Amino acid sequence: MHNNLIKLVLASSALFFAAACDPADTASNEQAAVIDYNAIAEAAVSNPDRWPDDSANDERRKPVETLAFFKFAPGMSVFEIEAGGGYFTELYSFAVGPEGSVVMQNPESFLGFFGEELTARIAGDRLANVRQSLSLFDAFDAEDGSMDLVTWVQGPHEMYYEQEDGSSLGAPAAPYAEAFRILKPGGGFGVIDHSAVEGAPETTGNTLHRIDKAIVIRMAEEAGFVLDGESDFLAKPEDDRTILVFSPEIRGKTDQFAMRFRKPE
Repeated sequence: MHNNLIKLVLASSALFFAAACDPADTASNEQAAVIDYNAIAEAAVSNPDRWPDDSANDERRKPVETLAFFKFAPGMSVFEIEAGGGYFTELYSFAVGPEGSVVMQNPESFLGFFGEELTARIAGDRLANVRQSLSLFDAFDAEDGSMDLVTWVQGPHEMYYEQEDGSSLGAPAAPYAEAFRILKPGGGFGVIDHSAVEGAPETTGNTLHRIDKAIVIRMAEEAGFVLDGESDFLAKPEDDRTILVFSPEIRGKTDQFAMRFRKPE
């Protein structure tokens, strides 16, 4: 089923590019050229080569909804900010296929939290279209205008985190500016994070590991992005958004927002 879905998507993509080059295209061809983002996401999640333990987290992380909302397609160049142990990296790799590429970025100081998992996941060139980048948030390892999509999952609040050694992760605005720099015109920027209450200060990024989505929107727009869509597929109304995300009563059940931005053409 995985292979059939990918073939269907690739065929649709080919029709799309052919129609774009042919001014005499018909309405039926235009309809056939629509990319089925949900099918791409389902194919990635159902891939039998997935890391064995990952599927146990699917119910809470909603990978099909996430990839479809971010609009993944074969052949894309993707930059993943703060990739962590690689749960989404793997799915991105499957979704973009052998003609696409994924850069998984993490600050080197974060490896103590998930380094062993990450090393095992990418060992032996297992994900051949993935490149690891150990870099800071103010200097992404990618050329100007080289990426189709940038994602940042459960990360914006981290820019306000006070590390034990007193060091900073950089200016909070830096990742937004860097995402804008490396994206192609028209490229997408997908963001997910734990919700804080409306009007909460930036300091909740440190105290609760949450952030008010209004802060993210403001930062993205100041960098030049345009808000392109929002979704509530990770909403949890029962979460009052005032509890530390690692607290036993709420861990894995937090209210989260999902937003998609676009770099203007």
